Amino acid sequence: MNSRERVLAALRRERPDRIPHCELGIDRALAVQLMGWGPPTDQAASLESQPYTVEEAKALSTFLSLDNIYYVLRAPVLAQKIPGQDGRLFYGEGLLHTEADLHLLQLPDPHDAALYADAAAFAREKGDFAAWFVTRMGIFSVMLGMGTEAFSIALYENRPLIETILDYYVDWTCALADHAAALGFDVFVTTDDMAFKSTTFFSPKVFRELVLPRYHRLARHVTLPWVLHSDGNMLPFLDDLVNVGIAGFHPVEKGAMDIRQVKRDYGDRICLLGNVDLNLLGLGTPEEVDAEVRGLIEDVGPAGYILTSGNSLAGYLKPECVIAKSEAVRKYGS
Repeated sequence: MNSRERVLAALRRERPDRIPHCELGIDRALAVQLMGWGPPTDQAASLESQPYTVEEAKALSTFLSLDNIYYVLRAPVLAQKIPGQDGRLFYGEGLLHTEADLHLLQLPDPHDAALYADAAAFAREKGDFAAWFVTRMGIFSVMLGMGTEAFSIALYENRPLIETILDYYVDWTCALADHAAALGFDVFVTTDDMAFKSTTFFSPKVFRELVLPRYHRLARHVTLPWVLHSDGNMLPFLDDLVNVGIAGFHPVEKGAMDIRQVKRDYGDRICLLGNVDLNLLGLGTPEEVDAEVRGLIEDVGPAGYILTSGNSLAGYLKPECVIAKSEAVRKYGS
């Protein structure tokens, strides 16, 4: 199997020739350490736009023995953007508090072919890699754009404002989904955090009234295998999301969900992606990473599992531990 075939087989819950090894994101600050590309560049827009050329993406995935490359195209989040260490972007105060702020919500035209020019070139040059198109459904963009306090109050006092903003984003993402398959991508990924480690940001009732119908609307436009990402304990929502028709769930966050139990409960319905502990990758030893990867492959594989980090490869991770993860997949993945 080549990388694309391997990833697609896993998403169909079939047994590939070895466990696929993928990542949803790699900080450029880490990439330059691994690849010797020079000092980190500013990442002020990297959560919403593509951080690598296709040549860089393929070189990085080849170095780490990854089976995928990814292209990021997300709608702008209307919130202050605060650079942290090595230019890593964090969102600050939201800007959408009332109807008077809706004029700020001006998204790029999702029907303009120019929006997809770089993505089309990226997909054309993907080689044997599985090319992932990474965006957001929109609920996390709404929460960030409003801010947690304003969003929470509006759930009870002004639900129509939330619905108006959310529909802006969902309509935008539906248009992107229409284009993703035609562009030549293999996997469609949406990244909307909806949970703390303990439980979800809002109740199952709110989810089913506000969010779930929009997921079903987006599903009518998604023709590629769909991977949904959310950190935290997503068990209260997982049945509903599986019924939407997702192919995979990422990252089954360690400390929030037990991936082995989720495999027992959902392994016949979705592919699981995750969940190498970021604490080990950032604070542990290569030997500990090796043992973690081996245990996941033995317990969660061989079918319907794609090994990734427990979120993404952040700039603060130890290069030697990231490399140990790659070597362990090569050692045990078959």
